[in-house]
Amino acid sequence: MLAAMGTGKENVVEMDPEEKNEPAEASEETEAQAEAAEPASEMPEELEMTDDELVRLVAGLLFASPDPLPPARIAKLIEPRRSFPVKRVEGALEALSEKFEAAGLPIIVRNIAGGAQLLTDPEMAVELSRLFANRKVERMTPAGLETMSVVAYRQPVTKGEIEAIRGVQAGPVLRNLVDRNLIKVTGRADQPGNPLQYGTTKEFLDRFGLSSLSDLPRDPELLRE
Repeated sequence: MLAAMGTGKENVVEMDPEEKNEPAEASEETEAQAEAAEPASEMPEELEMTDDELVRLVAGLLFASPDPLPPARIAKLIEPRRSFPVKRVEGALEALSEKFEAAGLPIIVRNIAGGAQLLTDPEMAVELSRLFANRKVERMTPAGLETMSVVAYRQPVTKGEIEAIRGVQAGPVLRNLVDRNLIKVTGRADQPGNPLQYGTTKEFLDRFGLSSLSDLPRDPELLRE
């Protein structure tokens, strides 16, 4: 309430103490309302993405990538700043594979070297190979295949162990396989001279269409005892 007090020539207006506090109280209410509304605007975007939208996005990422994409990598690409559920990505990969199969498309989602990749159906290999009829085919010599097999099954393995199994020098062949990024140096053996040890690479898994080394055919002669 306002009270007018006469002081001769002037009137002094005095504000009721309760009214003085009203603006501050209103300001506090406004701030409280704003704070209550903030969490809604900060909802993670991944919660707003439907399963169909996620499948479309995953399909686009796989199509654009020249290399296999692990589910964790896909999740990071979807949400660089937040933790996107890897389980949802795995579910989207399964759904995408089912969609391709249901539509009768010659495309499959293949697990290679721990990641997902879009490949054409093997049943169309003959027709599709005509696309590359004029391209130079990169072949591996029998010596290279034998050495590659020993490394794959016995890794980590040294040059001396490879030569003991094959009965011939392996130096040049090993260097060629390293240059082609099919094998790599994985460390040194705990034996006199500390010779280098060799193992396979992700490129090896990719080239041979393997998800992991456990997919290699069982070969009792090459497997370690």
